Amino acid sequence: MTCSRRMFLLGTATTFAGAFLAACGEEAPEEIAKTDVPVGSAVILDKFIIAQPSAGQFVAYSAVCPHQQKKITKVEGETVKCVAHGSVFNIATGERVSGPAVTGLREVEVIEAGDKVEAQNPAS
Repeated sequence: MTCSRRMFLLGTATTFAGAFLAACGEEAPEEIAKTDVPVGSAVILDKFIIAQPSAGQFVAYSAVCPHQQKKITKVEGETVKCVAHGSVFNIATGERVSGPAVTGLREVEVIEAGDKVEAQNPAS
């Protein structure tokens, strides 16, 4: 069997993509200005939720719902909600408040740098 140019390029691209994803499996850090995170509430970024339960106290969680890995998309005061199936989580603790999820949110590392706050997965 001969290898066409198309098959070679497809194989090369697939191999490169697999290697890239393996090397970059962790989500990139995301940052926001501290003043953009409301006290007593949260902000949902692309991959992370950053909350400020009380003035100057920042916590962060994965924005992926532990129920069926849908993105959490709604902030309701002191809770965040996965609208896909209705799971609700407390922003101060990440604990499940209601819904089909049986566990709380996965906490991630918070780094404060000047007037910014950054969320990222903990170093392995």
